[in-house]
Amino acid sequence: MAARAEAASRRQWRRRLPGYSLIQSTHGLQRVMLLVGAGLMAIFILAALTADWVSPYDFSQTRYQGVPFGSQQPPSAEHWLGTTVAGYDVFARVIYGARTAMMVVVLSVAASIILGVGLGVVSGYLGGWLDRVLVLVTDALYAFPSLLMAIIVSIVVSGGSSNALGGVTSAALAITVIFIPQYFRVVRNATISAKTEPYVDAARVAGSKPARIMFGHVLPNVSQTIPVLTTLNASESILTLAALGFLGFGIEPSSAAEWGYDLNKATTTDVANGIWWTGVFPGLAIVLVVTGVTLIGESLNDVLNPLLRTRGGATTTADEAELAAVVMAQVADRRAPLERDPAALPEATPATGETRLGDGQTASGENGGRP
Repeated sequence: MAARAEAASRRQWRRRLPGYSLIQSTHGLQRVMLLVGAGLMAIFILAALTADWVSPYDFSQTRYQGVPFGSQQPPSAEHWLGTTVAGYDVFARVIYGARTAMMVVVLSVAASIILGVGLGVVSGYLGGWLDRVLVLVTDALYAFPSLLMAIIVSIVVSGGSSNALGGVTSAALAITVIFIPQYFRVVRNATISAKTEPYVDAARVAGSKPARIMFGHVLPNVSQTIPVLTTLNASESILTLAALGFLGFGIEPSSAAEWGYDLNKATTTDVANGIWWTGVFPGLAIVLVVTGVTLIGESLNDVLNPLLRTRGGATTTADEAELAAVVMAQVADRRAPLERDPAALPEATPATGETRLGDGQTASGENGGRP
């Protein structure tokens, strides 16, 4: 009894862990993808949170105790990943660049969800002229080239120069403008289908206000695809931020570390001279973060999409097994009376095509017997 109680308490403790139920709902390659993606993202999130303690130098530091680092120094014990042409420590730039990337991703995705989902629910539920205007505006934004839109918004917001706060804000706002139409289109289409459901009519009859119906009843039923779209947008926001920095419209290097800017300087000044470490490590950081977010998104899509939940083959969930058992029990209950009394089965006469129902009654077949 003590062993069973201990095992039960251990299972309850595991169920309280964040993400445990999500991991349990996956299997095979799907679980491997989720764990690898979550591991990669955990490393970069931890690096972003502890950059001040992990990095031996500041991202804009070029000397230590009055001694310059030196330009384009190879990896060594003093500088694990070498130095850049400007004398910055590459390891410090990569670690602090994770903080900049995570800040921009969180701000841009959160703002896009709030604005895009909110406008999508309101537009799809109310309809009318408001819906037509919002659809026209978002379609125009969606048809505009995303990177060009981000560059224009960044120039307008930052004025061509960006400090730490202004650079992060302008980059996040530029990316937000790109993502709002995506959330709007997905949620609006789902809301148009959901507002004709019986539970919405029941809420109207009960006297619920439109705001409560939209955000209390409709929104929870149209938000299944938002987590998957969020992961896809997170990876796209990292690539957009890197593109802005690579093209020179990102954050100033003395204000914050940014991988795209470092990659630009590496390709223009170091590649031709055989200096590989200044470009490999920022580029590798971009690839690993995007890979981690993409793996998580693919796993979430498999978990949340009912058509893909049993993609692993014969593996079935407990709910599916229970449903199959209930169906088989119902079939057995219906067959039991016929097995006990075979006379209850319909009996057809070959001569007339009539079917004998019992008690002397007959029914005409398709080609025999008269009414």
